Amino acid sequence: MTASPLRDQRNPARSLRRTLVIHLMIGSLLPLILVGIVTYASIHSILTGKIHSGISASLKQEAFNLENAIDNLDFASKQFALDGGIVAEVSDFLQEKQIYRKSQIMASINQKINLVNFTNPYIGLTAYIMPDAQDPVLFTNMSMKRDSLQQTLPDFIRYNGANYYGPHQTMYVVGDNLVFSEKRTVSVSGNQKLYVYLETNYSLFRKILNQESYGMKVTHLLVNKQGKPTYVEDVNLPQSVIDAAGAGSDKPHEEVGGYHIFRYESPQGWQLIAAVKKSTFNSEIYAWFYKMILLSISTLLFAGFLAIILWKKVYRPLRKVNSEIIRMTENRTSPVSFTNVTEFDFVLQNFQEMKNEVNDLILAVSQNEKQKSQFEIEKLLSQINPHFLHNTLNTVQWLARLNGQKEIDKLVTLLVKVLHYNLGKQSLIVTLEDEIEAMRNYMELQRIRYNYEFEFHLQVNDAVLSVAVPRFLLQPLVENSIYHGVNELSGRVEVSAIPHNANEVLLRVEDNGSGIEPEMLERMFNDENDAKKRGLGIGLSYVKRMLKHYYGEQGQLDVQSEPGVGTTVSIVIPRKSKEDFHD
Repeated sequence: MTASPLRDQRNPARSLRRTLVIHLMIGSLLPLILVGIVTYASIHSILTGKIHSGISASLKQEAFNLENAIDNLDFASKQFALDGGIVAEVSDFLQEKQIYRKSQIMASINQKINLVNFTNPYIGLTAYIMPDAQDPVLFTNMSMKRDSLQQTLPDFIRYNGANYYGPHQTMYVVGDNLVFSEKRTVSVSGNQKLYVYLETNYSLFRKILNQESYGMKVTHLLVNKQGKPTYVEDVNLPQSVIDAAGAGSDKPHEEVGGYHIFRYESPQGWQLIAAVKKSTFNSEIYAWFYKMILLSISTLLFAGFLAIILWKKVYRPLRKVNSEIIRMTENRTSPVSFTNVTEFDFVLQNFQEMKNEVNDLILAVSQNEKQKSQFEIEKLLSQINPHFLHNTLNTVQWLARLNGQKEIDKLVTLLVKVLHYNLGKQSLIVTLEDEIEAMRNYMELQRIRYNYEFEFHLQVNDAVLSVAVPRFLLQPLVENSIYHGVNELSGRVEVSAIPHNANEVLLRVEDNGSGIEPEMLERMFNDENDAKKRGLGIGLSYVKRMLKHYYGEQGQLDVQSEPGVGTTVSIVIPRKSKEDFHD
């Protein structure tokens, strides 16, 4: 009754319904999660590559259009500044004094300007500017803002001998679109300062930087040849991104401050940059991810619904099984009532068989209890014979002393001591001093028995006398030395107990008998049956078992024998006290 709470604390009970729901959900979601992980890795790579390629391609197309616009400005400006016919007419205009002739030259120049603009749709406002004149605008195809001529235009690049500016607001009086412009010096007679000014078409820049080609919101930046941003499409763009755009990096793509930066460096010396927020860049990936989450939630709900249905299918027969178990505990002899569900009926059948076995065991235990009392009586009777022998020897000992039979008294005294030690009157664990004393009594008895035909030598170091050992450890080995190892002419048995090192004790039993062949020794040492056949079973098998039981791998037994020389049995054990064995 006391084991159940402890078992419940270590292994808390789990509801079958909860377990069923959890396992069904895991079984439903695990394949979806695995497929989702593999799909996400593939989709992420595909979508990232597609978006990256799309942005790069759109950026490159915009840059090509802008390069074409600058090349068109360059081509047109060269026509106006380097063409000998137009330049000559401009020089004539500046030198002519007659109003009528000037008007003719002006009409010819305006006609050429209109012709160039008509054949080049990329060109917008075109004008010849003489900054030192009272009216600096000499010729133009559109009305110009005269006050804008004093403004400093944003430098863009120096290209093919001309200066390019922008993007900036057009100088056309009725427009405010952003344009790129070019100034190219015109060499005329009289060393007068004159340049031709051209702008791109008023709507060209808006058409070049087209958001629709990207399919997402991007922010354009233009960086001039000096690495300074001259145009930032979104004024809310973080300064860190603007600084990174103007840092002069040659990487076509990098990530800075939560933005993807795509860069195109033109051979003309400028850079066009598209900055895309990471959230915008990953919008398609997020959309796919949200769909996967919705699918996972739907799968989870379906798994829960399925688990509830299965639970209802299982719960009814389970309750019936439980009621049958309760009924059987109240009446052990009643037969079970099955549920007509194969699995549960199988459990009930096994329970019925178990109940029958339990009833048989209860009957067997009852019979065993009756026999136990009888065994206790027989055990008590079996102890009478050794005690009777011990008491009888004590009587013989006292009679020998009363009659002055000293040899008989000595023999019986030694026999009583040996018998008392071997009958286990002391603890299973004794000191080495007790073990050696018992062995000395035993050897003295044997010497009397064999009429002192062999010698016995004992070498004991006082430092090891207090070491605890299992009782009856040395006597079997000494007995083997006497019976099987003592030379008939000059027998000798030597026993030593000395320190082996700081933590071990060496016990050694040597004799000068006939010895054993190495092959035979190996078989006897490893095969207890062979040892018993040769009369060595008690010595080796008992000592081996004792060492293994009390010392494990720390106890070592070694037997060395040489034919015609003798046999040496060595035991190395760790130093232990009685308290160590009790612990």
